[in-house]
Amino acid sequence: MKLAATHYDNSETGCCARLDAARWADKTLVWKDKPFLRDHIRAVLHVPVNFGTVMGRDQALIEEAGAWPEDPIWLTDDSSPWRSEVYMSVDRDSLPGATVETLSGTFLTRVFEGPYKDAGTWAKAMAEHVRAQGHELKRLYSFYATCPKCADRFGKNQVVLFAQVG
Repeated sequence: MKLAATHYDNSETGCCARLDAARWADKTLVWKDKPFLRDHIRAVLHVPVNFGTVMGRDQALIEEAGAWPEDPIWLTDDSSPWRSEVYMSVDRDSLPGATVETLSGTFLTRVFEGPYKDAGTWAKAMAEHVRAQGHELKRLYSFYATCPKCADRFGKNQVVLFAQVG
């Protein structure tokens, strides 16, 4: 499994690895046709109701196909109060039983810490950061690096925001 080669050590919890915040803080990433398995999550007023089920199903598809990339990430796009799109990085353009889409563009990243209820504040801070850098925000993605149980165990909840600017 390629996940082990990424240095995401989940042995502490058996679930989520600790986020290497320095790796994601204030970076500029340029992607060209980066493949992601795309799925959707049901939500009630932006609170996901089947996140774990969807993530488990998608991880099983990726695992079965041996499609983990060198640097796996998963992004969400809160497209409405009732639905979020989830993107799990993969190492190929197609997977049996899944929709694979590519993302291209320039992305600015920042790490935020605190309870999930602060997501709106983080989004505003990220939009201000993007403007301060002289860019226009096209789309905002969230990388929820740890589940709530692991965040409790680590004593902090960290989220990386990816602002697509180009």
